[in-house]
Amino acid sequence: MAIEGKLVPQLDSEPAVEQLGNAPEDVPFEIPDKWKWVQLNLLAEYVQRGKSPTYSDIESIPVISQKCNQWDGFHIEPAKFINPDTLNKYKKERFVQDNDLLWNSTGLGTIGRVALYKSELNPYKIAVVDSHVTIVRSNQQLLNPLFLFYYLSSATVQNSIEDLATGSTKQKELSLTTIKAYLTPLPPLEEQKRIVAKLEQLLPLVDEYGKSYEKLEELNAEFPDKLKASVLQNAIEGKLVPQYSHEAPATELLEEINVKMHSLISSSDISLKKRKNKNDSFDRLDTPYELPNGWVWCTLNDLAFYKKGPFGSSLTKSMFVPDGSDSYKVYEQKNAIQKNAELGTYFISKSKFESMKGFEVKPHDIIVSCAGTIGETYMIPQNIRPGIINQALMIIRLYNKDISDFFLLYFDFVLKSLAKTNSKGTAIKNIPPFNVLKQFYFPLPPLEEQKRIVAKVEELFALIDAMKK
Repeated sequence: MAIEGKLVPQLDSEPAVEQLGNAPEDVPFEIPDKWKWVQLNLLAEYVQRGKSPTYSDIESIPVISQKCNQWDGFHIEPAKFINPDTLNKYKKERFVQDNDLLWNSTGLGTIGRVALYKSELNPYKIAVVDSHVTIVRSNQQLLNPLFLFYYLSSATVQNSIEDLATGSTKQKELSLTTIKAYLTPLPPLEEQKRIVAKLEQLLPLVDEYGKSYEKLEELNAEFPDKLKASVLQNAIEGKLVPQYSHEAPATELLEEINVKMHSLISSSDISLKKRKNKNDSFDRLDTPYELPNGWVWCTLNDLAFYKKGPFGSSLTKSMFVPDGSDSYKVYEQKNAIQKNAELGTYFISKSKFESMKGFEVKPHDIIVSCAGTIGETYMIPQNIRPGIINQALMIIRLYNKDISDFFLLYFDFVLKSLAKTNSKGTAIKNIPPFNVLKQFYFPLPPLEEQKRIVAKVEELFALIDAMKK
């Protein structure tokens, strides 16, 4: 808008600009009648690319490079320094002056970037530019340096720079000939000043709006996930669906689970027997929040058998065998992360499987990723290929499969967060150790209420996902 003459009014009292040089036939865009298109070299006192310097450790005369020339302005800090003994090779006009426009002239990603030199930002008082920067020194009787800066900074110019550059992709160059011939819109000098004043009035507001817009976009992006977290928080606190007094309380459900647990203990499952011989207890008074009537606090030990995968030396790649009718699958993290039991290409022999049967995967087991992408869960379906978990997985085997949906909902929300905050990993984070997991509180609702909670969460999540689209 500004560079097209649409930001401030043209005044009848101001005379039209005289055409300098030949009027071009092809112009980038329409401009007001009083303006003229002029080649840049006709509006400048000096246009020249810098020289390749001889550098020195003596910090007296900085050499301005492309790194000094950023979109947020001129910065002297990245400059290196010229050898003072070579100073006599530089003519007077090669030393940069206040309001010189510095135009990056080489290199993909930096080519075309412009900044105005300000001497107050240079404590060394003098400076030269290297061979990758071009100085454009405006004739200020014709061209306001700030107007030129805003024009060359505009999207119209910047989007055309690479098309004007020559050379290979990595060695793009904006030649001095191209810069000198670059067409520049020339308004009357007083109008240039009004345009600059208006831009300097508006740009801080635009920047502030841009920051506000970015913040709004960030909030919009975060909002669905935060809304889901709020839904889950209400779900696990018993605030999402109503409680009904006629439903059997969760204490009865917990007793049923306890009966099933002891039934399994009395079976021939040695691994389970060893796990439950550790009679861990917890302080039921020290609970995170108050539960609704009919709910009860318990621990993971009350609800499930769980076991991490084998130690690294127990299962190594040297033990793997080709896939065959007598081989057994090794389940990996990607099975949990991608929710697919068919993935994977590692197998072990029958004898190795028998020796590691304590890590066997069974239908309805929940496998959990324990390192890197932590806390991802997957319930193993029926009719899976027999196999074991590897080192990066954990098995959770619920004593009562009816609570699976609510358990997974809770695990995904709370235990995954616990994994992130209590991990003991270094390069990658790991699932919390068993002494943390086994004491973790689990809010158990009545079974029918669990079903209502899960259904309501799925309903609300579908609405939130639709809102994101």
